[in-house]
Amino acid sequence: MSTSTGPNGAGHGVATAKAPTATSRLTTDQVWHEVANVSFAVLSHVTPTGEPRSSGVLYATIDRRLYVVVATDSWKARHIATSGRVAVTVPVRRGGILSVLLPIPPATISFHAFATVHDGDALQGSPVMERLAPLLPAQRRASCGIVEVCPAGHFLTYGLGVSLMQMRDPALARARVPVS
Repeated sequence: MSTSTGPNGAGHGVATAKAPTATSRLTTDQVWHEVANVSFAVLSHVTPTGEPRSSGVLYATIDRRLYVVVATDSWKARHIATSGRVAVTVPVRRGGILSVLLPIPPATISFHAFATVHDGDALQGSPVMERLAPLLPAQRRASCGIVEVCPAGHFLTYGLGVSLMQMRDPALARARVPVS
């Protein structure tokens, strides 16, 4: 594996060689199944001045899109509406009861996405609001915004479709799977 260098030859420590992955062991449907069975993710975006931001969010999945409830006047809603681009990481708990006793990291699913911020009023009575209802207190439903997240490109996974022991080997634990 090599690392990239800047214009003056200084290394930045960014890996450029692609390690072999077991992409064929995972299908798009299997990854979507994992995304749909979880409701917590880390949503990342940049501010209009280019500062990175991320926050934990609860989401629901409908028709291979994620829907996140946000306050309409939040920085998150404003920043996402400005750029329309986000990155998402979904941690997938592994290890069952063993994870209580041992430090077993979660598997992860990461992807880039296009995002649109909708006014919550516009979605009242829709399947989206129906699905989000368990995650959203009734008093906030009329004053919320909904971020629709449409994954693009590929899912980058770590630790899905492998045993806990195989998670220790990055070449085995990583996979790249098309979003659709």
